[in-house]
Amino acid sequence: MAGVIARLLVVLCVAASASAQVPAVTAAAPASAQTETDEYTRYELLSPESASFAIRYEVTATTAGAKYYFNPIRKGSVASGESVIDVMTGQPLRFEVVSGEEAVKDPLMKGEDPAVDYIKVYLARRVPPEGQARLLILKTYKDAKSYYREGDTIVFNRSLSIPRNSVVLPAGYELVACNVPSQVLSEPDGRIAISFMNGSGAEAPLVVKAKPGAQTGAAAAPRAPGSGKSWEAPFEGETEQERLSERAHQDREIVYFLQQPETHAFRLYHDYTESRPGTDKYFNVVRSGSKVSDPSAYLLDTGEKLTTKIMTGAQLAAANATAKMDPGEPVEPSAQVVVIPFSAVKAGQNVRLRISETYTAPASYRLAGDELMFDRSLGRPRNAVVLPEGWYLTASSIPATVTQMADGRIRLDFWNGRPDSVDVLIKAKRRAQAR
Repeated sequence: MAGVIARLLVVLCVAASASAQVPAVTAAAPASAQTETDEYTRYELLSPESASFAIRYEVTATTAGAKYYFNPIRKGSVASGESVIDVMTGQPLRFEVVSGEEAVKDPLMKGEDPAVDYIKVYLARRVPPEGQARLLILKTYKDAKSYYREGDTIVFNRSLSIPRNSVVLPAGYELVACNVPSQVLSEPDGRIAISFMNGSGAEAPLVVKAKPGAQTGAAAAPRAPGSGKSWEAPFEGETEQERLSERAHQDREIVYFLQQPETHAFRLYHDYTESRPGTDKYFNVVRSGSKVSDPSAYLLDTGEKLTTKIMTGAQLAAANATAKMDPGEPVEPSAQVVVIPFSAVKAGQNVRLRISETYTAPASYRLAGDELMFDRSLGRPRNAVVLPEGWYLTASSIPATVTQMADGRIRLDFWNGRPDSVDVLIKAKRRAQAR
């Protein structure tokens, strides 16, 4: 990415800083700063007497051509037990702890804080153009200012700048207070966890409090969630298992780039991680009312371009008789399905795909008089919509964060921490100078 881009906006908008047509994998201009995306942190609180917590930090390096990634060690925390894993292969990566003065010698770290130490990670492969390097960084922090006792209560008091987080209480402790709206979930061993998404771009001043009282051992283990659906929903809702999955940790996301509304068309890309051993195809079933064209796909980890094919449900059913072509869901004979083959996933490894398509959907995207209307149900935890050039936002039915991109287009980010879809209705009008 060319030019100096604010780090905060990179987190929210790096994928949308390209043109409305999602670019193919091409040579990128030299980057000026280290960039990353898809950050997620899991804190496991250890015994209160230790004032320590284990950290599982997932991050994706996105600086094209980078050979290293620098992870700062937070001031006031004493780090130990570090290790780094390449998520694609599951293999450990070489790293070293370096001073801030040493880290800022790297051109991509110019302007960073020289007063903190960094974990310098040697990436398994250079970050490909328009690609990624997915990392898992494990470490333990001791920080008595963040994790301490107040009488019989333990307190985790920490401002979190990472947009997706979870905190797991020690065994035997029940949650008595949490100031940031969060999912509350049970770990397989019965420990209680909170999980939340924060798409505001500002730090979340999290305060979690817990007291002894929860069961331990086998009695603490939760019943496996069932497949029953909510009787309260006005329509057939999600299963218990779907409703109790950790929303913040789900890594599927989608960005819509609206074309001029007269076309009823929008270009989109969606990122998807496949980790099931032996899986060698992705099936994207196009929803009713939409028509797909111009699909493309590549592996974000390596930049490898993948082949794509558009089939009907009838063609897919016929092919499944002789080849493994099961999309895992019922498909109407007339429905369109984008099929993307790739090398079979090996045990302990995974691949991350970026799939780009153009959809034409007159019912979802249209002109109503002189107003643009985008009316679509968005089901992923992280969704974004970019208005076409020359239009300004006049209405959004669902709360969103709004940013203006470098080319003047308006982007809306919908982060949905609930386990259901959001029915987004967006309206816009032409800017005065564009008429």
